Amino acid sequence: MTAPSRRSFTPTDVALVAVFAALIAVLSIMPAITIAGPVPITLQTLGVALAGLVLGPLRGFLAVVLYLVVGFAGLPVFAGGAAGLAVLGKPSAGYLLSFPVAALVAGLLVTVLPRLPGPRYLWYFLSGIAASILVIHPAGILGLMVNANMSLGKAFLTDIAFWPGDVVKNLVAAGLALAVHKAFPDLVLGRSRKPAAATVAV
Repeated sequence: MTAPSRRSFTPTDVALVAVFAALIAVLSIMPAITIAGPVPITLQTLGVALAGLVLGPLRGFLAVVLYLVVGFAGLPVFAGGAAGLAVLGKPSAGYLLSFPVAALVAGLLVTVLPRLPGPRYLWYFLSGIAASILVIHPAGILGLMVNANMSLGKAFLTDIAFWPGDVVKNLVAAGLALAVHKAFPDLVLGRSRKPAAATVAV
């Protein structure tokens, strides 16, 4: 009989999703850095990158979705202690809504890129920063244009302020994720070394 290619979602997976959702919440409500623009600099994206890089695509995606659901339901887990659906009318809404997709993309990339030749740390970093460049920043710019009535040029210039911090946060996320995967090599998709029936993590 052919073994299934994917294992079922386990209680451990549920626990990991919950833990990383809580981690993102903690990083989100930590003191932010206020800049000239309408969106503060927070550690939210560090948590999002960690969720994708450490847990892989599906669990990383679900961890961020859980974080958003909890916040939309009224718990003050968004930046500045904000909560509820009212945040969707704020200039930061585009960034916020992009987070689950960013975790998914980072998780997908980290299951593939580290198999290529070269330093694994570099591939971890590129997985995280690519998700930020391809998903978070375009969505953030769109949110600024819609909710802050900015032109494309002004929204782009506002978004530029977040790039240096994103580079630093993804450097940190890459190092932490790599350390976790070295300690627990079966944690992320494609890392299993066992020839068991279920060799692919969720």
